[in-house]
Amino acid sequence: MKRGGYLKVVERNRELAERIKEIKAEHPFWGYRRVWARLKFAQGLTINKKRVLCVMRSYGLTVTPDERLKALRTAGRPKPRATMPNQWWGIDMTKALAGDCGWVYIVVVLDWHTKKIVGYRADERSTSGDWKKAIDMAVNRQFPEGARDKGLNLMSDNGCQPTSVAFMKACGGLGIHQAFTSYNNPKGNADTERLMRTIKEECLWLREWRSAEELKSAFEAWAEDYNKNYLHSTLGYKTPERFEAEYKASRATQLDAA
Repeated sequence: MKRGGYLKVVERNRELAERIKEIKAEHPFWGYRRVWARLKFAQGLTINKKRVLCVMRSYGLTVTPDERLKALRTAGRPKPRATMPNQWWGIDMTKALAGDCGWVYIVVVLDWHTKKIVGYRADERSTSGDWKKAIDMAVNRQFPEGARDKGLNLMSDNGCQPTSVAFMKACGGLGIHQAFTSYNNPKGNADTERLMRTIKEECLWLREWRSAEELKSAFEAWAEDYNKNYLHSTLGYKTPERFEAEYKASRATQLDAA
């Protein structure tokens, strides 16, 4: 390659690296595939994954794999698979330290098919009542006329909140069928647990929280932004809200044709 052509390539890569640095500043845990998706589908840049990986390696922007997070490859019990929205939800909880206020507990309800956060609750307590409030939010958002007889299933672990009498009674009253992961099925609620990791990497771990109210406000804003703007490879690099809207439109077209 002639020197003039080489300098042009170097300059193009430098410009691309600056774009990548801006993305990594907001999302330090992202690898090259997710960075490529943001550049291509959100910023409209025509580029392939190999070039993004090459530039990230050249500028030291790649993520070091954590061997402790290696997935279990042995065959296990199959978990349910959602084939439509609002068929299978998962619910789980995580926590974050908020200054001198102590822990803030975050409960999230995820639609497995659309990857949409349909309900959530952040509070200084960790009670079955907080889990119920997250479910109430999800039902009100997704089933304005009620979820009874709609075939809705909810997957959780065997913790004290989802197995409490109050929570199970509330789910039964709403028409939600509960299912629980077992000790020999670690991937039973994997979709929801992966979301919890994303919440930690994209929101909770990026700053030190001075108060519970600051943390709760930031998380709620993040959850709504996630539904609108977070690109999922499993959804064809579409956002949860867009994927859900396209499903509804396609379903409506099929019903009209019938």
